[in-house]
Amino acid sequence: MPDLLWNDVKNFFDPNLMGTLPDLWVPDASVEDWQAVFDLVRSTGWAWEYEEGGTVRPLPAAAEVLPRPVDAESVLLRVRPVPSVQVNFWPMSATEVDFDVDLRELQGQAGVDTLCDFVCAFGRLLGKPVFMAAEGQYGYPVLGFDPAADRVALLADPVDPGL
Repeated sequence: MPDLLWNDVKNFFDPNLMGTLPDLWVPDASVEDWQAVFDLVRSTGWAWEYEEGGTVRPLPAAAEVLPRPVDAESVLLRVRPVPSVQVNFWPMSATEVDFDVDLRELQGQAGVDTLCDFVCAFGRLLGKPVFMAAEGQYGYPVLGFDPAADRVALLADPVDPGL
């Protein structure tokens, strides 16, 4: 059975309510957690591309990327867990794994399942919660991976998200 059902959470997948690119994050992370993310991306067979300062490069070790000086070139790791969905990782801080995903690519039950599978993969890997909030509403999660329950759970009312 899926973690979440489309009819129950469709408001959290509505780009008009949540913004096109909701914020997702793993708190209390470390360079080692980022390295585990990089290793998972390399080992899964997912398509990916690492970019630094607008130039595509090989994916370095996390210790080479983090911590980032304030004036450093921006870095982006694009990952496609399925061909139709792109997840953008933003290695800006060693203390959080930050990423976003385009909700327009996650419509219907298949989209919910894709997001849940992806979020669960990272939550299980790191043994930590993974949260999702509306774009620009960082810190106010609406759903997330709960390591104790080993599933994605609702953290807000999807009928009246109050966004």
